[in-house]
Amino acid sequence: MASDTIVVIEQIPVMYVAGKQGEHIADQAPVAFAQLEAKLTSLKGRKFYGVIIGDEYRACVGIGLNTLASSLPYPTWTIPGGRYLRCKIPDWEENLHLISQTFDELCQRPDYDSSRPCIEYYRSQKELLLMVPVE
Repeated sequence: MASDTIVVIEQIPVMYVAGKQGEHIADQAPVAFAQLEAKLTSLKGRKFYGVIIGDEYRACVGIGLNTLASSLPYPTWTIPGGRYLRCKIPDWEENLHLISQTFDELCQRPDYDSSRPCIEYYRSQKELLLMVPVE
């Protein structure tokens, strides 16, 4: 795994599908993404995020600032900006087991900010960026 880096991100407006409450986060993700992607005319050029809020997983896709929420098939929300500790997971589809393990480790840091969600940014088919909020 690549070294960790502190980054500052802006707020990210998204449309999302929430996972089924009560299920493990890892089980919520594929179902939520399948539902989200089913309503998109194309995946090309879009930015996808997985967001963990407590025990809820949200599969998200970035939307433009001028997008009318009423024209979208799913609810909208804004991923909070701020300081995040970012960690890269290469070949993430081959390393799914590292996602929850890495989040668990990073959330043990003394500067972890539990008031904001943890974020998965699917940068490409090969690269996943995990971001944990820090103070």
